[in-house]
Amino acid sequence: MGNSYAGQLKSARFEEALHNSIEASLRSSSGDPQPIFTQLYLEPEPYPGNIEDMKSKADLHGREPPGHELMNGHSSNDLEELEDDDDSDSSSPPLPYLQAPAPDGCCTLDGFCQAGKDLRLVSIATEPIEVPAGFELVGAKSPSVPEHILVCAVDRRFLPDENGKNALLGFSGNCVGCGEKGFRYFTEFSNHINLKLSTQPKKQKHLKYYLVKNSQGALCKGPLICWKDCKTRQFSSSASTSKPSSSSSLSSKENGGTSGHSSSPFSLSDSPPTRTTQASSVFFGSQDLGRDCSFLKPLASTPGNKTLPIVPTALRVNGPTNGLGVDGRPPLLSPSQVSLGPQGQGYRTADLGDSPVSSAMNSGPPKKRHRSWHPNSLVPVPPTAVPVPAIRPIVCSPGSVLGVASPQPPVAGVIQPQPVTAGETVIVPDNLLNSSGVRPVILIGHGTLPYFYGNVGDIVVSPLLVSCYKSSQLTEKTLETLGLNSSQLLCVETMILLTLQYLARLGSEQIPLREELEQIVLKAMLCCPGGPAISPSQLPWLARLEASVSGGSVQVVVTHNSLGEGISESLRSLSEGPHHQQCLPTYVVIICTNKMSGNEFCVLVLGKYQARALAEGMLTTNEFLKEISYELITGKVSILASHFKTTSLGDNLDKQLVRYQRRRKGQVIQPFQGDVTDYIHSQEAASMSPPSDRVELLNKVFQIYPTQLSVARSLLSQVCSIADSGTQNLDLGRFCKVDFLVLVPPSHILVHQTAQRIRQSGVLVDLGIEDASSACQKSDKYVVRLDADVHVKMEAFMRKVKQNPYTLFVLIHDNSHVDLTSALSGSVCHGELQGLADRVVNCQEVLDAMNLLVLQVSCFPYTLQTRQSRISIHNEVHWPSSESQQGEQSPNDLMYFGLRDYSSSLQWGVASPILRCDDAFEKMVHTLLERHPHLHSMVIRSYLLIQQYTEAMMALTSSPSLRDHITPETLAMVEDLINAPSREGSQGRGHMLLVRVPSLQLAMLARERLEDVRDKLGLQLCFAVLLGSPATELNLPRNFTSRLRAWRGCENEDWVPHTYEDLEGLPCIVILTGKDPLGETFPRSLKYSDLRLIDSSYLTRTALEQEVGLACTYVSMGVVQEPTRAMVPRESDAEKAATSLNDGDELERPQSNGSAATRTSGSLAENGVSSSDAADSFQKPSTSTCPPEGALTSDVGTATQGFKQECDSLGSQFSSSNPSKASKAPPSLYSSSSSSSPSQSSSSTQRPSQSTQCGREPKPARVSPRTVIMSRAAYNLLAGESGSQLSSFSLLPHADVAWSSPLRPLVTHNLQGAEQSMYYRQWTIARQHHADYEAPPVPHPRRLLLSGPPQVGKTGAYLQFLRILFRMLIRLLEVDVYDEEEEEEEETSEVTTPVNTQWPDIEEVRKLPFDPYPRDPKFRKASPVYSDKMPKCLKDFKQEGESQTPAKRETKSIRLSRFAAHNAFHHCEQCHHYCEAGPATQLSECTFHAFTFCSSMLGEEVQLQFVIPKAKEQHFVFSQQGSHLESMRLPLVSTKDPDLLKSPIFTPTTGRQEHGLLNIFHAMEGATHLHILVVKQFEMPHYRKYWPNHILLVLPPMFNNAGVGAARFMIKELSYHNLELERNRLEEQGVKRQDVWPFIVMMDDSCVLWNSHQSADSSEASEEGLAFTNVSLKTVLQHMETTPKISLYAMCGTRKWSSGLSHKSPSQPFSRCHLHDFVMLNVDLTQNVQYDLNRYSCEEVDFNLRVNSSGLLLCRFNYFSLMKKHIPVGGNKDFLVKPKLMEIENPAPISPSQYVCAPDSEQTLLDAPAQFLLERFLQSCSHRLFPKAVQNRNNPVLSIDSYLNISPEISVCYINSRPHSTNLNHQGLLFSGLLLYLCDSFVVSGLLKKFRFLKGATLCVISQDRSSLRQTIARLELEDEWQFRLRDEFQTANCSEDRPLYFLTGRHV
Repeated sequence: MGNSYAGQLKSARFEEALHNSIEASLRSSSGDPQPIFTQLYLEPEPYPGNIEDMKSKADLHGREPPGHELMNGHSSNDLEELEDDDDSDSSSPPLPYLQAPAPDGCCTLDGFCQAGKDLRLVSIATEPIEVPAGFELVGAKSPSVPEHILVCAVDRRFLPDENGKNALLGFSGNCVGCGEKGFRYFTEFSNHINLKLSTQPKKQKHLKYYLVKNSQGALCKGPLICWKDCKTRQFSSSASTSKPSSSSSLSSKENGGTSGHSSSPFSLSDSPPTRTTQASSVFFGSQDLGRDCSFLKPLASTPGNKTLPIVPTALRVNGPTNGLGVDGRPPLLSPSQVSLGPQGQGYRTADLGDSPVSSAMNSGPPKKRHRSWHPNSLVPVPPTAVPVPAIRPIVCSPGSVLGVASPQPPVAGVIQPQPVTAGETVIVPDNLLNSSGVRPVILIGHGTLPYFYGNVGDIVVSPLLVSCYKSSQLTEKTLETLGLNSSQLLCVETMILLTLQYLARLGSEQIPLREELEQIVLKAMLCCPGGPAISPSQLPWLARLEASVSGGSVQVVVTHNSLGEGISESLRSLSEGPHHQQCLPTYVVIICTNKMSGNEFCVLVLGKYQARALAEGMLTTNEFLKEISYELITGKVSILASHFKTTSLGDNLDKQLVRYQRRRKGQVIQPFQGDVTDYIHSQEAASMSPPSDRVELLNKVFQIYPTQLSVARSLLSQVCSIADSGTQNLDLGRFCKVDFLVLVPPSHILVHQTAQRIRQSGVLVDLGIEDASSACQKSDKYVVRLDADVHVKMEAFMRKVKQNPYTLFVLIHDNSHVDLTSALSGSVCHGELQGLADRVVNCQEVLDAMNLLVLQVSCFPYTLQTRQSRISIHNEVHWPSSESQQGEQSPNDLMYFGLRDYSSSLQWGVASPILRCDDAFEKMVHTLLERHPHLHSMVIRSYLLIQQYTEAMMALTSSPSLRDHITPETLAMVEDLINAPSREGSQGRGHMLLVRVPSLQLAMLARERLEDVRDKLGLQLCFAVLLGSPATELNLPRNFTSRLRAWRGCENEDWVPHTYEDLEGLPCIVILTGKDPLGETFPRSLKYSDLRLIDSSYLTRTALEQEVGLACTYVSMGVVQEPTRAMVPRESDAEKAATSLNDGDELERPQSNGSAATRTSGSLAENGVSSSDAADSFQKPSTSTCPPEGALTSDVGTATQGFKQECDSLGSQFSSSNPSKASKAPPSLYSSSSSSSPSQSSSSTQRPSQSTQCGREPKPARVSPRTVIMSRAAYNLLAGESGSQLSSFSLLPHADVAWSSPLRPLVTHNLQGAEQSMYYRQWTIARQHHADYEAPPVPHPRRLLLSGPPQVGKTGAYLQFLRILFRMLIRLLEVDVYDEEEEEEEETSEVTTPVNTQWPDIEEVRKLPFDPYPRDPKFRKASPVYSDKMPKCLKDFKQEGESQTPAKRETKSIRLSRFAAHNAFHHCEQCHHYCEAGPATQLSECTFHAFTFCSSMLGEEVQLQFVIPKAKEQHFVFSQQGSHLESMRLPLVSTKDPDLLKSPIFTPTTGRQEHGLLNIFHAMEGATHLHILVVKQFEMPHYRKYWPNHILLVLPPMFNNAGVGAARFMIKELSYHNLELERNRLEEQGVKRQDVWPFIVMMDDSCVLWNSHQSADSSEASEEGLAFTNVSLKTVLQHMETTPKISLYAMCGTRKWSSGLSHKSPSQPFSRCHLHDFVMLNVDLTQNVQYDLNRYSCEEVDFNLRVNSSGLLLCRFNYFSLMKKHIPVGGNKDFLVKPKLMEIENPAPISPSQYVCAPDSEQTLLDAPAQFLLERFLQSCSHRLFPKAVQNRNNPVLSIDSYLNISPEISVCYINSRPHSTNLNHQGLLFSGLLLYLCDSFVVSGLLKKFRFLKGATLCVISQDRSSLRQTIARLELEDEWQFRLRDEFQTANCSEDRPLYFLTGRHV
């Protein structure tokens, strides 16, 4: 038997072909499917040896089901052949089977033997056949005629017995056609009957059925021959079904008695690769399903007939398999044709993540791709395996869904597609559900499940726990993560015992949960690796021992043959009758100990509650809602409804109500200020209006709270980090506007709510997208519902996105966890459009738009956090947990009270907990569930709930005797609802009671019923009953609307409530329906949330938590702290809050908001009380909003809070220090216990005026958490931490995702935020219908996720984010420029304004006096220069030490214009070629050129290096060879080209390669210009990297530590040298030397904008001052260059801008004064005046003074101004002065007085240039050197030939020693000191003799070294007039190799 075959099935191809075929067969209208199996044969390949396949296969004899006649079966789709294909006794590769050719002359017709006789069953069924004794007639299958069965006679000894055993090896058979006997080999026999096999003939493979006689005596197909060797097949088993009356196959009667159909199904295994099966033979053996088999008809029924359950009747299930990948579910029956249950996306079992299950297990309709079920197979379930519905009957009319099969002609259909092993068959007893009241659930365990025949609608097969037993399939990597290795995996026996132990300890109200068992398995693996070895004999004994502790709830059945035997036995005893009912076990664990196959087991759940809960839990939400609507439509609930027609006392409900209504005679119960017993006439009541107190009504103040602000900032910093990541995914520099669109789930109320938030926050005005008048009307445009209209609105939005590339759009997808199904999977289901969110948010346009950010906001983000998530984990922002925010706040401050708090509140130990389970209700439900096993439990719960509310209303009004029949919870809620409005001080306000009814039909029923009862009882004015459906607007009766209007003081008659928050204070019952709650916010007055309908169908984390999330809100601190007894002081948050609100004012406070009120507010939560929903509406007050009165929500119980912003601090003192007031206050409206306790005060009666006028603060209302009433199942999960069961956060996070591994680490409740996201991203994967299933491997760069608990304030946070995002973009487009007024000189009347204000007239300018005083604010810390007109006031001076930290200079934020200079971060389309190297150009494209010249000043040759990009070489002249740089081209003075800029621009820059404003493309309006960056040698590579297209002039290395003076000196020296070279070059071409352009521009790297101040006409000038316009640098330069006689000016420049300039025009258009920052310098005229190359500061003042004293003209153009940007980095920032030798780790800062020391002293020497130390020392400590000069303006210090800054309080008089220089007239001036700095030979003793000094004046002589110091003193004969002491000699604190400077001080004698 070691034969093998050639055609190897490849599972993936098989799966694909199978899918296609199924689709085709179900869609084809003809029912005539196409052949597919021929596609499936592939090249032979070795089959991976499967251990279980190697086991020897024993044959088993198949039992005939007793009492069932077998008829000839046309349509048994014999996929069974499939299973043998893989049968091979060894893992050797299969060899092709070569068949011997038939002898000549033989008949080779298919279906005939070689003698030519017909063997087909259809032909010889009625002919007499001779069967020798001991022989049986069996049916063989031929691959060539798959639709036929060939009849053979075979010796019984070679066939297996009932148990599949004892078949002899070999063969003995006869041909029934020609009568030839004695075939001893099956090979020979198969040749004779023309089987034409392509594989080795084997009897197990080809002898299929016993043939038996039917009632007419005709031969027909009987049961399968039970060959035991197909124990573990590669094919998953399936559901082949049969009605109890027939055991298999469609009867010929059903087929109209015809046998002409080619009805034999295909045989897979035997068709050779070349053959095609006949077209009609696939799957359904009859050609026209619709016509021929009535029971299959509905399969082809119209798609509209969705809910029709079609279930064929024999069901076979096999062991679970690993399925098709994670969520592989082959489409079993196309959903549009058959629905076995509501069609849904999910496959909801507790396990579903990885449990590969066949749909046969799945109750619901066939879903997208179901799993197959065998431990190691990848083959899908064959198409006709019809799922057993969890709750569905078998064949039925369109009517019944959960009921028993309705009477119909007996159908003998067997759809038997599955190649299954010849395992046991189990017949499900008739009427099982009716007789036992339970629909048993079989939980797949380990091993092969049997076929089920008969009444299969009454059982459910669930894959719930199957994955727990699959630990053997874990990868090494997963095991490693879990801290396990493969040796620790558990054996089957241990698994069985663990399962038993688990089931035994489950409570009677609990159902098994996959996640719990998985944790138990994991713990077992970790603590006892491998587990103890258990022998087969010990197992039953140990199992029974484990079960014995359960008190009879768990029973163990041990069988030895197969699981089917045990199941059969258990089902039989269950159906045998009610006398067993009392002692039914909840779970029966069936263990099969079989020596052949090892131990197998499964669990039969018989507990009524558990079985129902498990079956219902398998349906998705969509499916069970559909199921419910079906039950209601078809009237199945009528029995239940009639039960509730009577009251609990047995009276007829309606009659009683009518009787009571008559007795009232049109009177109604008074709505407020009365008792339930006070009646008044209905007209009178209707006209009553509630007592309204207009003063009290305060509109809700919209605020942003610190937490929201910090979340908004986190979002902003996330956006910035995307922009900074260098990936070019987001270029924030481009955008100057922000626009947005909010997508919300399809709920009208949510749209209104979000639009209202947008309106109140004023964000539209702040973003500048709407003006204040239109913002109110237009806020709706920014919110879009995800419904059928979304596409039009999205298209418009995307058009806007494309048209505005410079606007940054934010698409906010709120509540993004709702409906995250894939657009591809979106069959329209349950009236909902699915996959819309996917179509919108994940469409290609949205993904590609570079100016669009997608922000997904969710309170349950788990479905967005899978392995395939589209959001990077780095782009998630999580709401900070409440623990991290709580501070030491007063008990009335608000804190968030969320899911976790509800769970932990169970430990409070208070009498009335806020999270409750209504046990009385649960008991009633259980009783009803047992009575109505056919109805969905939610239907039963709903009816009971309606009755409870109905009777509670009656008990409180007409029939007090009913009180005892109502659960206390219901009674308390209804009593509160009716009585609260009439309590003293409530002013008619009451509570909202929220009842959650997911099914729309049930909700409508509830509303109708409750309204009817309310009206009949006369309560119609007491409270409203509202249906809260996402699909509709709120609809409130007029009298309630007018009441709301009166409370809010709303004059507008048309106002109606649009959101739930608008119902604040209205007593009402809101019946909230819809599949999911969608994130609507409820008012403060919501007091009860009734979730008693939310039960075990809600077994995913999202489903459960979003229901409880309805109750989450902000509550008063004290309410929570008291019961928790946690009176531990917490660190203060109020201060933090206040400060954090003011920190980033410039960012988060757009100018349009009057936020003064917020600023004064001291503690955040105090203000919070004033918002009537403390959740999402935290926004700051905004003066820009103008909602109509209707939109403003007034606050009820907390009315006084709104005013207390001003008197917060006082108020909080009073409220916390005055507890005695509480007792006097009326009972609070908002106390949450069912009876209102007088200790909780309500401020609603206090007049708010108290708080404003007296500054006193009444005690604010306490806001208590809402009370939540739940079903037992949900309660257990939420109470998980305290109870024994696991809690909700361990559940599968969402129905659309699956666990990626059956074992994973435990989720702990402190797993929050980012860690939780990491966990889910590792351990969950998206299901196939999830929108992320086919997400790209890399997350989308511009997508963010904001997650925070429900109702915590996320809307406020994201609106604030938009606001600060906009502020930031504006900040990016703005720049801080210095805004400092120049010190004005005193006006002198004699100066007349020149006629021409455009250009200076050289004569006029010469007449102007030069002002030597450096008036620019940047010289505030510099010494003033003495002149005749010194400012009177002295500069305020800071003492030494303080000057360490420079005072912050005034700046102003200015919007960049199109003429601005930019830094390296600027990118735009126009200038990218200017700054960025092209892709082709490398850095090597630049050429390096050395340029050498001789500097007279330095007295040596200087070599400079030029780095010249190829593109800029035209500006230079090179030698003939082209290699040597000769000069830089200069234009001619006479050239008149309007586009030409003549002057080369030099910019010295250091440390600012990124931040320096070196991109002057826009400032130059794109005109060609020559711009050279002058950089230090060590910085050259950095500048090359950032500015590859700029020319760099690299200073010699000796200047690496030099100051800016050196750079200026080199620029000027180089320029003069170049001018001479150009003059020589051009002279040869005939140009006059004087005609070569002599100017250069020296410009700082922080010059950003240039302005022109044209004075207006004189008449207007007085009012408006100057017209101030931005102009380009090009304009300014060209204007200066065209000045008449320009060559006569030495320097030209502009003034510095300050905001004051716009108010007053300059006193004169031109002036002679200091020029700096931006200078046009004539290098020809200034040839002999040099910059001081040693200087670090004030080098410009020094140079200007020298130029002026040399008789040259400086001219400042006062009508131009320059803006300088404040750049905090780089530039000539201070050296960090540190000791040369670092002995100390962190030295104390060194004060400037330590910068000098006595020569040769031991003082610490410093690591800094000598000149720098000297300048710093003089700036800070000169008051010691020149004591007489301090603050003495009349006696300045005389400084010869140089200007040094010797502190702002000492004036300096500058004198030039050169002959013919112009100096100040110093006659009569007494000097207080003399400063000689490195004086040259022009300074002679005769010069010094001219000056007179004060008595006690001091002298300071500074020289390069000690010897020159001595020489200077001698040469200038200083000792004549000055007295020196030895100790007065100093040096800078440098070591000798750093060449310190020396100076000597002396006193005037």
